[in-house]
Amino acid sequence: MTEPDLATSADTFARLAIELHDAPGVEETIDAVVQFALQALNCTYAGVTLYTRGSRPEVAAVTDPVVADVYQLQIDTDNGPLVTALRERTTILIRDTDTDDRWPEWAAKVSALGVRSVLDVPLATGDATRQTVGVLGLYSPLPDAFTEDDEAIAHILARHASVAVASARHEETMAQAVDARKLVGQAMGILMERFDVDDDRAFAILKRYSQDTNTKLRDVAQHLIDTRKLPR
Repeated sequence: MTEPDLATSADTFARLAIELHDAPGVEETIDAVVQFALQALNCTYAGVTLYTRGSRPEVAAVTDPVVADVYQLQIDTDNGPLVTALRERTTILIRDTDTDDRWPEWAAKVSALGVRSVLDVPLATGDATRQTVGVLGLYSPLPDAFTEDDEAIAHILARHASVAVASARHEETMAQAVDARKLVGQAMGILMERFDVDDDRAFAILKRYSQDTNTKLRDVAQHLIDTRKLPR
């Protein structure tokens, strides 16, 4: 890159960092990432897959339905560059799906969809494999579409996205935890008033029903609040 290009890129990424920081949740964060990819990189389509809690990749955002098809082909068969990028935390570049022979069946189907160039960049935080967040996928209908500069920018974008997604997930988890505590406290208050028990006993009742019905404590509390009855 030339010096003016570097300055422009730095300014653009600074704006992206602010936008990602201001995004209210994971979904909005990912949407900002894929839209930025279309503007900053030589790609026609972009998408993000994220690991779910069950360690299964899930399509989080796409700029075109064709990307969802590209992803789903790999998720269903547990095979392809996306799966490799997730598991090995390595960047995968396919210069031409017509000639790349690493995933021949997948490549043939993707080429038929009109995708020739693929760049999958892992979203990861920390040093452990378990800290892999997901993958940023970039796609073009042209062969050999991605330059070294594109790869460099994609890696910078992936680092920004990794931190932003991890932060957004943490904030959502914390918000859910606060909400759960409020629900449990409200349910305990109902039990304390109805059965004239103290808070320890009220919590014990909720916990017992949670264990007996194999239901999350939060859901037991919500059921009691909504119906004024404990689950059976």
